[in-house]
Amino acid sequence: MPTILITNDDGVYAPGLLALKQAMASVGEVIVFAPDHNWSGAGHTKTLHKPLRADKVTLADGSEAYATSGAPSDCVALALLGLVPRRPDLVVSGINQGPNLGQDVTYSGTVAGAMEAVVFGIPAIAVSLDIKDAQPPDFGPIARFAARLATEVLQRGLPPNVLLNVNAPPLPEEQLRGVQVTRLGRRVYRDVLVARDDPRGRPYYWIGGDPPTGHEEAGTDIGALAQGYISVTPLNMDMTDCAFMAQVATWGLR
Repeated sequence: MPTILITNDDGVYAPGLLALKQAMASVGEVIVFAPDHNWSGAGHTKTLHKPLRADKVTLADGSEAYATSGAPSDCVALALLGLVPRRPDLVVSGINQGPNLGQDVTYSGTVAGAMEAVVFGIPAIAVSLDIKDAQPPDFGPIARFAARLATEVLQRGLPPNVLLNVNAPPLPEEQLRGVQVTRLGRRVYRDVLVARDDPRGRPYYWIGGDPPTGHEEAGTDIGALAQGYISVTPLNMDMTDCAFMAQVATWGLR
């Protein structure tokens, strides 16, 4: 059976990770290696300035997992550098409690976990669920889809430098309209600076504001979710703008 490494950025005890782990058990042998606390918004972090710790823990279903003090990308690196017994055939990161759409992918610890796998030459999938209210989310539909997608990736492979970023709307299975293969959309962030004073009169700051929105263009991940589709967006780690290279070459920089 293939070996599947699972990580996330919500922490090792997050319900989305457990749902993903249980769904992936039908595809291969699962190893869980996740952060011991929430790393949402961590981006593609690499911890170099302090030691990392890793311990075995027990998940809610009684299965064993590894928990580390590092970020999602650290989890994948530690596992692939020798802390798990076998090199995995696939890395799946998620299921994130919240979407990772458009420019979110540069901030996302979930996507970063998949990116780190690609750095090591292993195919990877990042999985996120859009959550609209305070009700406990149902991770079942997206977990089952992720297992189907994992089967396809294991059979077909992915090109070098490519990972798949998956986002799903918070709908029951019977209400999902299907799957769209998409490009990244354009997020609209509504951040505000919140300034306060501590008890000693020194200022401190929060980045606050309303949740981001986005342009619901057809063919984008944001548009697909708005229409009730699961979006699958291939991301390439080579971010070179090849079309613009020729223009920069005319600037006389030599």
